[in-house]
Amino acid sequence: MSNYSSPFAIWFILFALIGYFVVTDSSISKAFYYSFELLRLNCRKIAWWLLHNPNNPIVKWMMYRKYLKVSDRILKQIKENGE
Repeated sequence: MSNYSSPFAIWFILFALIGYFVVTDSSISKAFYYSFELLRLNCRKIAWWLLHNPNNPIVKWMMYRKYLKVSDRILKQIKENGE
């Protein structure tokens, strides 16, 4: 490993040990699987919150545009039916 830098060797040894334990022990592989699922779900939860949080200015603008279009459509229907 003389051609590689020491951080590469440290990361390689770390991942080799983790891989060895995952392959040899099923409970460790289940723990890795569930922890990555938990991480994925937390990322999805944060993304959902950012896209639907009313305190976000982009979401406020999207809601404003949506309600403006709905109000225009309702006013148009009211004018067509003649109150």
